[in-house]
This record gives sequence, C-alpha cells and structure tokens, in this order.
Amino acid sequence: MEYILIYSTMPDMTEAERIGRVLVEERLVACVNLLGPMHSLYWWDGAVQSGRETVLIAKTRAPNRDAVIKRIVDLHGYECPAVVALPILDGHPAFLDWIAEETVEQSAVQAAPEEEIHRDEQ
Repeated sequence: MEYILIYSTMPDMTEAERIGRVLVEERLVACVNLLGPMHSLYWWDGAVQSGRETVLIAKTRAPNRDAVIKRIVDLHGYECPAVVALPILDGHPAFLDWIAEETVEQSAVQAAPEEEIHRDEQ
C-alpha cells in the first residue's frame, strides 16, 4: 500500500482544527498535525502579502488523495487554498500499518451510495 501526506495552510487554528476533525471523523485520514502560527509571504492580488497561518499536515493512504483534497477545498475559507499531496517514500512499518487501519479507502466508501440507489430501483 502507498501512503501520502497532505499539506495545507489555513487562516487560523480554529479553521485548521475544524477541517482536521472532519477529515479524521470521516476516516479520510488517520491523523492531522496542526502547526502554528507561522508567518507566510506570498503573491496575491498583484502584490506581496504577509500574514499568519496554521499548517495542517494529514496522513492517509494514497487512494484517498483526491477525496481529501476535495474535502479540504470544500471546507476551506480561502478562495484558492494551498493543498498538496506528498508521497511517503518509507517509514516505520507499524506506523504505516496504523494509517491503513484507521482510514477507509474512498473507492469502498463511494461504492455504497450507488448500491443503495440500485436497490431502491428494484
């Protein structure tokens, strides 16, 4: 199985904790780390901007990448949130097994609603 880290920046700890809790409760990720505040410098609206942000780092299985990114974007307050996936090349086997045990692969979750629709049609 392949594993990834999802890195995202949030406007503050409150939003990071809210989004992180959703990701964990929905079993999209095994864990999130919230780091902050940090200071960011970036181009936006044609000028250099500066501000405090909080970093969210989530650990999950690679097949959940698209679902996690979509969920963060849907819940995020920014117009264009920074959300990237980074591969985990290696790690402590017991920790990687724990990620697999604590997450639900999205292909399995997404199949269930469609099965219910077909059952109702019969």
